[in-house]
Amino acid sequence: MKKIYFILVFALMVALAGCKKYLDVNDDPNRPIDVKESLMLPPIQMLISQNINASGDGNLSVVLQQYMQVMALNQVAPNFGTYLMYNIDMDGDWNNVYVRTLNNLNLLKMKAAAGGNFKYTAIAKILTAYTLGYATDAWGDIPYSQAFLGINQATPVYDSQQQIYAQIQTLLDEGIADIGKNAGLTPGSDDYIYAGDMAKWKKLAYTLKARYYMHLSKAPGNTATAQAQLALNAINNGMQSNDDDAKIAFSGAAGAENPWQQNFLPASTFVLANTFVDAFTTRNDPRLSKMVKPAKQTGLYTGREIGLPEIGSLESYSIPADFYAGANANNYLVNYTEALFIKAEATLVASGFAAAQPFYQEGIKQHMTKVGVSTADINTYIASRGTLTAANALRLIMEEKSISNFLNAENYTDWRRTGFPVLTKVKNALSEIPRRVLYPNTEIVANPQPQQKAKLTDRLWWDVN
Repeated sequence: MKKIYFILVFALMVALAGCKKYLDVNDDPNRPIDVKESLMLPPIQMLISQNINASGDGNLSVVLQQYMQVMALNQVAPNFGTYLMYNIDMDGDWNNVYVRTLNNLNLLKMKAAAGGNFKYTAIAKILTAYTLGYATDAWGDIPYSQAFLGINQATPVYDSQQQIYAQIQTLLDEGIADIGKNAGLTPGSDDYIYAGDMAKWKKLAYTLKARYYMHLSKAPGNTATAQAQLALNAINNGMQSNDDDAKIAFSGAAGAENPWQQNFLPASTFVLANTFVDAFTTRNDPRLSKMVKPAKQTGLYTGREIGLPEIGSLESYSIPADFYAGANANNYLVNYTEALFIKAEATLVASGFAAAQPFYQEGIKQHMTKVGVSTADINTYIASRGTLTAANALRLIMEEKSISNFLNAENYTDWRRTGFPVLTKVKNALSEIPRRVLYPNTEIVANPQPQQKAKLTDRLWWDVN
């Protein structure tokens, strides 16, 4: 027996000695501690597509679409659409923004900087600015300067929204500068948005700069004229065609569906709201059939009124057409048409309605072209909308911008700062239309801050419309 035991022990020692160069019991191959940038970027971009732009396993993006009366729940009131919200409703979204997206973008930025891979640092900074903008325009003051210090700062203080906006511009400037360094590894197929085309990333950065300048046209300490000029300076270097759209493509295969298609599956009970659908008919807008599906039950374009006390048949309501919500549709994050309408609005402020007219009309034309409207119908529609005047210019620009930015959270910010498109509170509303969302319960428990007492109707720093 002793002889057998000795042989087994000797064999194990030999086996372990032979495997030493290949196996370290302290390293878990399924939990790597060093991951290449090309492996970090794709899941981060998908997180932004799924969970920031389209809510994913959170609520924020679809809540904002209900506030804008674009989406409606086929459920009895009260619900999100009638402005019912609890702090716990935002737990998943805060986790999406901080734990899953901003934290991983910070790791990507540090990893790329250490290796001198400046194209990746540029992308990380631009996407960080985009995500911060989404978060601060929902919650206002948020943590950033102390947010990623781990156990060294478990309860980070909140930076003011004014500080966050300054940081957004700094990140975008740094991202543009990093693109100019043209050093290190070049992204390729791992970049789901632009496939490593850094010229397009640069245009996106400038477009975002213009977006966030215009947000502050009425903010304390700023003037509309100064912000418009900053926006115009930036937008001249921004997106130049629909080919510059920041979007992520989906194949439509199982597990690879567009997230907005998933948001409108019957189990969600989401349909389009009547405010949104009926406006197409009011405008005699040829995009109706391109952007809205007729109800299966009736063949009519019918949205659901938010706030109804009863449930209707799901198939009696419209949902988005396949261009935006088909299984294989693109998920649009930032659009060239937004750049055109930013230019129209900024020009309106700086030079008047006549100077803004061509950019306004080009925005309509480019969006209609993108969704497949014929040239003849485009020309007829543009003529029917008339020319801009001092009385109607801002309203028309923002109405058309909101259509071209369909399902984009940017529309909620535009409504708060301009009042367009015009909305009235819904039936059975629990309050006036919200100006923000609540801070999440998980954050209130783990990191108490005075800002967390904010109510839905409290305004953000820049929201003085």
